[in-house]
Amino acid sequence: MLTNEDQLSIHFKKRNVINLISNRLFSYSSLNTKQIVVLCIGTDRSTGDALGPLVGTFLKENYRLQHLKVYGTLHYPVHAKNLVETTEELYQKYDDAHFIAIDASLGRLSSIGEIQCGKGSLKPGKALQKNLPPIGDFYITGIVNVSGFMEYSVLQSTRLSLVLSMARSIAKALWLYDYKLSRSKGISF
Repeated sequence: MLTNEDQLSIHFKKRNVINLISNRLFSYSSLNTKQIVVLCIGTDRSTGDALGPLVGTFLKENYRLQHLKVYGTLHYPVHAKNLVETTEELYQKYDDAHFIAIDASLGRLSSIGEIQCGKGSLKPGKALQKNLPPIGDFYITGIVNVSGFMEYSVLQSTRLSLVLSMARSIAKALWLYDYKLSRSKGISF
């Protein structure tokens, strides 16, 4: 596990991954924020790039969230073709919100399976040389495969079991973060 002031990097199989991610997000939170928008970026057309939409789908189908608004699911993905339009609409709709951007990424072989959580924005589509704007006040990325050569093919051939497992861990961490926000604001379920 790598941790510093701005980023947590931990393998999804680590025993306390859900708690560590939710705690990190909570440490970034401002309790006077009106809304938190979770933007789950990716597509259902590529196994490796489905991490975001899977997280969004798990959150919407399995959890009753009090403080998080979720955008980007398998049925309604937020991807390269609609990302700019969607984010412009969301920034107008939630002008006082914090945005958490979630996306898959590629990295070193030894980093596959790591979930990274930090302050700042992420640059979607970077591995595929897409020119998309940075998104988010905070980010969660999952390293799903190796970068460096034929990234599009690498994303297409990424193991679905890995992406599903990582998405479940991220969704549980976001649910726990939402729960901690409720407890800190005195809202009960």
